[in-house]
Amino acid sequence: MSENLWPRYAGPADVAAIESVPLAERGLPGSTYELLARAARLWPARTALTVLPEATRWREPYQCTYAELLADVHRVANTLRQLGVRRGDAVALLAPNCAQLIPAMLAAQLAGIAAPLNAALSPEHLRQLLRRSAARVLLAAGPELDPDAWEKARALAAGGWFDAVLVLRPTGAAGPAAALPRIAGTFVEYLSVASEAQDAAAFEGTPPGPAELAAFFHTGGTTGAPKLAAHTHANEVANAWMLAANEVFDEDSVLFAGLPLFHVNALIVTLLTPLFKGQRVVWAGPMGYREPALYAQFWRIVEHYRIAAMSAVPTVYAVLSQCPVDADISSLRMAMVGAAPLAEAVRAGFQAHTGVPLGEGYGLTEATCASARSFPDLPVAGSVGQRLPYQRIAAVRIEADGTWTRRPEGEVGVLVISGPTVFAGYVSARGVGGHHLDAGGKLVDGWLDTGDLGLVDAQGFVYLRGRAKDLIIRGGHNIDPAIIEDALLTHPQVVGAAAVGRPDPHAGEVPVAYVVLAPGSEVAGEELRAWAYAHVAERAAAPKTVTVLDALPLTAVGKLYKAGLRVDAARTELRGALADVAGVREVQTSIEDGSVAACVVLGADGDKAAAEAVLSRYALGWRVEVEP
Repeated sequence: MSENLWPRYAGPADVAAIESVPLAERGLPGSTYELLARAARLWPARTALTVLPEATRWREPYQCTYAELLADVHRVANTLRQLGVRRGDAVALLAPNCAQLIPAMLAAQLAGIAAPLNAALSPEHLRQLLRRSAARVLLAAGPELDPDAWEKARALAAGGWFDAVLVLRPTGAAGPAAALPRIAGTFVEYLSVASEAQDAAAFEGTPPGPAELAAFFHTGGTTGAPKLAAHTHANEVANAWMLAANEVFDEDSVLFAGLPLFHVNALIVTLLTPLFKGQRVVWAGPMGYREPALYAQFWRIVEHYRIAAMSAVPTVYAVLSQCPVDADISSLRMAMVGAAPLAEAVRAGFQAHTGVPLGEGYGLTEATCASARSFPDLPVAGSVGQRLPYQRIAAVRIEADGTWTRRPEGEVGVLVISGPTVFAGYVSARGVGGHHLDAGGKLVDGWLDTGDLGLVDAQGFVYLRGRAKDLIIRGGHNIDPAIIEDALLTHPQVVGAAAVGRPDPHAGEVPVAYVVLAPGSEVAGEELRAWAYAHVAERAAAPKTVTVLDALPLTAVGKLYKAGLRVDAARTELRGALADVAGVREVQTSIEDGSVAACVVLGADGDKAAAEAVLSRYALGWRVEVEP
């Protein structure tokens, strides 16, 4: 059993031997609950969780063993069952990371289907996601833990969205809890109170099987309304095992978790994967990597808890590269990065500053989480890693009629993935027979269209070349924004760069760029535009403008938000084009279904015909509104 579960996996050459044994013969647990129960059986007294109340109180953690974690999960799952949650029912979770949220996430997957939500989403997006998941029970941050999240939860409950709201308190909360409001038709209680009398020894329902749904994860909503991707228990367990199978970390390795649990990386990489070997995980406070105070304490936290590995987005490593190493961090053997492209300057700066290898990974929510990984001792320049065992990654050309043509090894195309981690589909609604799932055109014969451009070499190493939707198409010529960004990043004062297409009446769109400068730097956009012109290999790709920003826009999990830059570029262009049109009050631009759309607001004396004539020159959706 142990040999089957843990094959040799020390380098790229081992993948073929691993795959010579069918995955079904590896003896993987059948669900995330079985995975937890196995850990509690093998290592009942070992510390599973160390949760920091906040960065400045890192010496005052909440801790629990694997046996205690399983007992907490039983109590919460039985509470959910008592509230009417059954296997096909979604349970919404709206809270930052805390000691209570971790067992609640696992319990929601045991009793029903976990549906974690980002509290930073707009109320309308939250309602859309709740409508699709049909969740009637909510686990929410209380007023002490996150006042903003609590206010959104309370408003939703008052609007009749839930039958029950279970309220979470901060990690290590002391003293009496604040009184909770009464909401007509909704049971509202603190989770600790509601679950106190529940059975901790066992789950009173029937545990889920491998093919049953485990979680619904929203994709972020960066191109309009967020989608809701469905994962099965088999998806999540297989992906966690693929990551746990590496030989870099043993049972004594300690992991650091700072990403929010509404993101798949936090669930798969720092919650489920450590369960396979009984590893300890140190969880940051509720703000995670977004807490400014964390960085002043970070290296001392690494030393104190002997952190061996961490997973974060590039912006975190850029900041850590500027933080003096004021502690013994020899335990930190590898730092992992994903979710956004890693600039070579950030990698080089972090590694030179810390001596810790920075390994890239690649994945997406629709493929559960991770599909490629790096080997810290065998770096491959320019690659985000080798495909994980039992997953297949290829590059294809999508023809005009929608058919796919496989690209030869080493040639760029749209990356596609197949294997046991490919999601079950997007959730559109819940009907009498359960949730309706639709792949949304992303699946062809079991292969997932990632929307990413890249190439795959003979060993299965993946090289990203940008997002297909981020291609800048200038007069029919495809421009990869990465060649513009790479050129700008060679400037000694530039630490961040992003290139997007700006609508153009003649070429369809033209490239423009946005940059962030190193602290204390002063360089004008025109000088940077000249630099790019001299360093970009393709003349057509040289950006028309370069705009200096204080920071590039990011999503809640640190991904570059290019949609926001596309909106800004379009608004700037249209304002200039409409400058001579009478009565223009406002030019609004937004992203609708992934494309830029414009709304021009005119006063009563506005020249609507002239505005329409200008807008008709652009290849984008638009409308003109006249206000009195």
